[in-house]
Amino acid sequence: MKLMERWAVGLCACLLAGSAWCQAVTVADVKYDATSALGDTALQLNGAGVRYKAVFKVYTAGLYLEKKASTPQEVAALRGAKRMSITMLREIDSTELGKLFSRGMEDNMDRAAFSRIVPGVLRMSQIFSEHKKLQPGDQFMIDWIPGTGTVITVKGKPQGEPFKEPEFFNALLGIWLGNLPADFKLKDALLGKPA
Repeated sequence: MKLMERWAVGLCACLLAGSAWCQAVTVADVKYDATSALGDTALQLNGAGVRYKAVFKVYTAGLYLEKKASTPQEVAALRGAKRMSITMLREIDSTELGKLFSRGMEDNMDRAAFSRIVPGVLRMSQIFSEHKKLQPGDQFMIDWIPGTGTVITVKGKPQGEPFKEPEFFNALLGIWLGNLPADFKLKDALLGKPA
């Protein structure tokens, strides 16, 4: 799909969805566009917010979906492409971030389900550990692409082969949208709930 066609698809989607939902959002000086192209699919910004640890801003996150979803169940039920876009606000050791993500996945799954995705969790931790440190402004994306799998992109570069299992992407989303999310205010923000 050419750039103009993507733009037109995104514009039409915004007009259909309603203007309030399709506005760009700036969170902690990080801009999240109203739409994001993932392959031939125009995704809409569902919500964006800041991940705090104690009083410190760690990163911003934006959730892009094909259509509006206001609950974790609605997000999980959507079968199309999805994107979680994350921009760092402070320096963090990448290995530590990988461990935090692993713990976040484990906290939001039963033991049997988590044990089935352990190979993917180990591979994801390896991806982050190879980057040593993430600096303020560094971005990574976690994309679900139907028929392909989960693609992790760090600083604009896809990292290895896609993770094929849909359960892996849903487990990753559980970090932010699960019953024990990393940050409850960020969960509400990603689901488009007013602060």
